[in-house]
Amino acid sequence: MVATPIGNLEDVTLRALRVLREADLVAAEDTRRTRVLLHAHGLSTPLVSYHAHNRARQERTLLRRLQAGARVALVTDAGTPGVSDPGFHLVRLCADAGIPVVPVPGPSAVVAALSAAGVPGDRFVFEGFLPQRPGRRRARLARLAGLGRPVVLYESPRRLGATLEAIEAVFGDAEVVLAREVTKQFEEFRRGTAAALRAAILSDGVRGEVTIIVNPRGPVGLPAGDPDAEAPGPAWADLPEEG
Repeated sequence: MVATPIGNLEDVTLRALRVLREADLVAAEDTRRTRVLLHAHGLSTPLVSYHAHNRARQERTLLRRLQAGARVALVTDAGTPGVSDPGFHLVRLCADAGIPVVPVPGPSAVVAALSAAGVPGDRFVFEGFLPQRPGRRRARLARLAGLGRPVVLYESPRRLGATLEAIEAVFGDAEVVLAREVTKQFEEFRRGTAAALRAAILSDGVRGEVTIIVNPRGPVGLPAGDPDAEAPGPAWADLPEEG
């Protein structure tokens, strides 16, 4: 499971390059993007597509190759495989077949956006893409709001306005951060309420991939009455209690 850059091709680890070079086959969600990465680093490992629409067929082929001793590197469209992509299905098949699976960590849009958002990151919820139907979208947000922790979402430019409208309806004036095109040439972070950000994108437009971070605790930290607010010491001091 090899993490690859989410934008800037320099954000690839030395270990990832070695693994991609030594693999017999690279299974990629988007072979076009992966081919660009391989070419940029002088690699010529054979590529095969593996995505949500062909995984059932490809998994049988990949499993046979693995059982025959082949070394397969799985990469996603961008970032860490297994997060918001079908990669976990292949991992489960390998586990059931006794084939070892090794993570090669690296870039992740969730962590990259959160690290530069300026919101508490000691505890957060990653939800990925919300349901497309407005009612289900709002219901999902309502459940997330009840957790009282920052929520990280993925969204397309086309649905961003509707999602911000739903966030406003559920979270009110909570702080929202839009991280757009993270690590790419036109990287941008915008902060404000959902209403203000929605007005801005309706005026200016938005392009590229977007990560949304909703901070219900506000920019100054934990609200009064939160059970964690009275805990002494650093935020991670009580992590063992989380199990």
